[in-house]
Amino acid sequence: MNRRGLFFFLSVLALMSFATGLVTAQTRPAKQDAAPDKPFAEHFIALQLSDSDPKKERLVLSVASNLLKAYGPDKVAVEVVTFGPGIDLLRDTNEHRALVDSLVVQGVRFSVCGNTLDTIERETGKRPALNPHAVEVQVGVGHLLDLTERGFTIVRP
Repeated sequence: MNRRGLFFFLSVLALMSFATGLVTAQTRPAKQDAAPDKPFAEHFIALQLSDSDPKKERLVLSVASNLLKAYGPDKVAVEVVTFGPGIDLLRDTNEHRALVDSLVVQGVRFSVCGNTLDTIERETGKRPALNPHAVEVQVGVGHLLDLTERGFTIVRP
């Protein structure tokens, strides 16, 4: 291969590397976009809860607490997403209410499925009273998908 051919080959290779980097940067979510309320977070975890078992509830809260201890509240974004029977964790009268409130103060977000709330309201005639820190999302599983697309890892303890 002569010099001119080598130069052309290297130029094309450099251009392809640059273009690949641009495509990768555009498809991967920016860390700041993953959790805008946690600008210094390096880790993004969503904990899924779809069971109303008090042991399972306690386990999810324990995992969230342990993540905060391991990485520090500024370095990890944790969101607990509840749907189906799992919304019991966020009922106003839940036995773990103090733990939920403590984790909220440390930056953990708690989401509750609006579809589940609508179903309960249709069946019982009233919407359940929830912890005021619970953030209603339209579809719990859909919210998990959104979080995954924003760079979160879904964990189901």
